[in-house]
Amino acid sequence: QVQLVESGGGKVQAGESLRLSCAASGSIFSVNVMGWYRQTPGKQRELVANIWNSGITKYADSVKGRFTISRDTAKNTVYLQMNSLKPEDTAVYYCTLLSTGGNYWGQGTQVTVSS
Repeated sequence: QVQLVESGGGKVQAGESLRLSCAASGSIFSVNVMGWYRQTPGKQRELVANIWNSGITKYADSVKGRFTISRDTAKNTVYLQMNSLKPEDTAVYYCTLLSTGGNYWGQGTQVTVSS
């Protein structure tokens, strides 16, 4: 079993920054990709950013240039640096890990951006 624990969410003003962290533990085999999704009430969960073992990254258009995903492979930890936050970034952010053992999700962390 794999556990993902997110941290770093909170309430900020527009234009400020937050850094999310997600630490994976447990029976982790051959991690392929880690990333972040977000969800607001009544909407589907959407991709924010992914990072592959190769270091290749993918971002949602809405966060390009503002968010940066990074990963510490040795610690099985993924980070999301969020700058120039906007009210529309308000959501619950979920960490995800895809490995040969399956696809896993964290419990989510709330990010609230006020104008």
